[in-house]
Amino acid sequence: MDALVTAHIPLVGHLVREVLARVPGHVDRDDLTSAGLTALVQAAQGFDPERGVPFPGYASTRIRGALLDELRGIDWASRAVRRTARGLDETRSRLTHSLGRTPTDAELASAQGIPVEQVLANREDLARAQVMSLEADEARGSYAAALPSSTPTPEQSVEHAELLTYLSEAVAELPERLRRVVEGYFLAEQPMADLAAEMGVTESRISQLRAEAMVLLRDALNSQLDPEKVQVHGKPGGVAVRRREAYFAAVAERHAAAAARPYAPAVATSA
Repeated sequence: MDALVTAHIPLVGHLVREVLARVPGHVDRDDLTSAGLTALVQAAQGFDPERGVPFPGYASTRIRGALLDELRGIDWASRAVRRTARGLDETRSRLTHSLGRTPTDAELASAQGIPVEQVLANREDLARAQVMSLEADEARGSYAAALPSSTPTPEQSVEHAELLTYLSEAVAELPERLRRVVEGYFLAEQPMADLAAEMGVTESRISQLRAEAMVLLRDALNSQLDPEKVQVHGKPGGVAVRRREAYFAAVAERHAAAAARPYAPAVATSA
């Protein structure tokens, strides 16, 4: 039996290709092949050479039946829906030939002897049945890449982790007063009034320090990840520019030192 099966495996491939040429692109070749091979084994087990029927013909019938069963199993439209659709297609072709144009839904329903609502419902049923395979390649119409996902991809996870690392290091290198505002307002969720009282300044000043810190953090991240986005502030060679550049260099140095050590999540700590 094993030799009979092995010798006729190409027959399964031939019949699968024949079916794939007549079905939508979302039908999976592997699923059909698996069903066809199972039918081939069953055909070999039930084959009786004394009946005078050649094995290829006998096996082909069994394999085709298995392939049809597989197609019915993945077809989301019922047999009634498919039967109605075939009748509408035949009527549509006949009317197109006689009218010289595509018939309207009302004309199609009248010729078929059914309500126009049934024509529309059948169209919707067929549309719902056209399910594209999420694992198909682009040539076969994959929707996988276009579907929204609630979880990040591995690449996005790595990029996010890197961004958080740089942000943590940039916060740690901020001047003390700016770092205190960022840690208090964003991390500890302290009210601005409490921060102002703690630091002995007005709430307006806390707001200014927060805005200054945000600009520094943004530019520090860009200096490491996307230098072209770093905005120029102050006069080239001026004191403010030199301080910013020194800050960027400190962030880069901290990151390099952390990368040289065994892995540990970078965490900004309070002074």
